Amino acid sequence: MFDLKVINSVLDQLEEERSVPKEKVLEAIEAALASAYKREYGKKGQIIKAKFDSNSGKTEFSQIKIVVDKNTIRFDDEEDEKEAENESEEDLLPKYDPEKHILIEDAKKIKKDAEIDEEIIFPLEHKDDYGRISAQTAKQVIIQKIREAEKVSLLKEFGEREGTIVSGTVQRIERGNIFIDLGRATGIMPRDEQIPGERYRQGERIRALLYSVEESPTKGTFLRMSRSNPNMIRELFKLEAPEVQNGIVEIKFIAREPGSRAKIAVVSNDENIDPVGSLVGQRGVRVATVTSELGGEKIDIIEWSEDSAKFVADSLSPASVISVEIEEDNEEEKRAKVEVMEDQLSLAIGKGGQNVRLAAKLTGWKIDIQSAEGENAADTDEKKVEVKEKEAPATEPKKEVAEEIPSEKEEKAE
Repeated sequence: MFDLKVINSVLDQLEEERSVPKEKVLEAIEAALASAYKREYGKKGQIIKAKFDSNSGKTEFSQIKIVVDKNTIRFDDEEDEKEAENESEEDLLPKYDPEKHILIEDAKKIKKDAEIDEEIIFPLEHKDDYGRISAQTAKQVIIQKIREAEKVSLLKEFGEREGTIVSGTVQRIERGNIFIDLGRATGIMPRDEQIPGERYRQGERIRALLYSVEESPTKGTFLRMSRSNPNMIRELFKLEAPEVQNGIVEIKFIAREPGSRAKIAVVSNDENIDPVGSLVGQRGVRVATVTSELGGEKIDIIEWSEDSAKFVADSLSPASVISVEIEEDNEEEKRAKVEVMEDQLSLAIGKGGQNVRLAAKLTGWKIDIQSAEGENAADTDEKKVEVKEKEAPATEPKKEVAEEIPSEKEEKAE
């Protein structure tokens, strides 16, 4: 009935190419044979199992009956029907079926130590002749079982890689979503997970963070990828800096505006190792490699400190800070007042308020920046960071008043 060479070849191929274990495929074949046997020769309610030997090609069929007693089963009589009327379907005991149940008394005649819920096996006559519909049913069962095994294998493989960087090839682009061929599976990178300004072409090699592995009962396995996720930077530095990979240097916090700029706070667990230098690398090679992978995104590396004032001051790098005043009395919000020289004001705020905004995200503090002269430059409480114009001293006349004075003198002269 079976060509053993073909079967064993298929088993090896499925295991090698799709990582589907041989045992799972054999289970699928046995389930298909049992389904075909029951459809062709079995009776309603029967539990039929098949045992297939891939070495000899022989198949053994058997009927399974479950051991029950009067307390675990209900019989179809009038008294039980009356009791059933007052009970919900969930509370009802299963109905006795002689094709799949056997009473404990009868079971002990076959097996002396039989117990409740135990399975009693009854051998069935071997059959090789199956109809077209039964064969088609068996084929569908095999395909379904292999798909289920493949899905389990995919979830295991990519589930272990969740949170890491994976590489693939751009398969297609639909409505801004990028579908990436990862070999055994296809990942999707939604539009909002892409770096603004980056353009991708079909067939192009791409690396991204696999941030979510989801299973859908109807649509299979979803592998969601991102290049804008802050953890993309963390994983890239793990690849470039062995100190980060080994846990000697730890990336504490990341604040990022994808495609533009990012700030990361690092700390060393070894006092002999410089955390900032480890990420920068010799002549800036390591940070340059990460920047290049992210399309030129600038990265500020700051050493994390338990001293909040020092951490806030360092987070505003590359600007130089004169002083930081921490307002610790306010429990509802963490606010820091920072004073800088006037020539450092624009540098501390950054283009469009980006520098102070990222510093606030990184530290978790709301930062107010003031120049040394005392003017309030920036407040991270506002939706947009604004720079207030310097007001003229009260002793100086306003421009409009100064224009009116000569006209009054002219009138008197006339």
